[in-house]
Amino acid sequence: MHVLLFFLMALSFSLQAAELRGVTPDELQALQQQGALVVDIRTPEEWKATGIIAGSSPLMYFDKNGAYDKDAWLGDLKKLVKQPDQPIVLVCRSGNRSGMVGKELAGQAGFGPIYHLEKGLRQWAAESRTLVAAEPNKPAGCDQPLTVCGSAGQPSHP
Repeated sequence: MHVLLFFLMALSFSLQAAELRGVTPDELQALQQQGALVVDIRTPEEWKATGIIAGSSPLMYFDKNGAYDKDAWLGDLKKLVKQPDQPIVLVCRSGNRSGMVGKELAGQAGFGPIYHLEKGLRQWAAESRTLVAAEPNKPAGCDQPLTVCGSAGQPSHP
């Protein structure tokens, strides 16, 4: 009986962990205050043009041509995660890329709850929320070596 109960609880937890949930700017800020890792998956050109959410970690997923290296990106992301159950909030311009990457990430083992900013930085800016400049040599929010966050604002993979 105890084994069945344990199995059902474990299954329930794994199903919850495998879901992607969209969040509003208010919810993102609340998650960030609770220790969530906010990851901006846009390109360095986008970070430079608009800035990033304070405390977020720029980690490009798709390059300007739409190419990506999922395994390298996941390796870099794992270096930013401080604990296995840490919530992760993905951010892009409109919510489309973060939604796609979030669905993929939600299916990966070893990560906590996965969220994405539903309408992206467009909504964030429309609500007059603050964006900060990403420093060229050490992107804002990145406390990892530049090989993780990129040298001179560039990601560590193509």
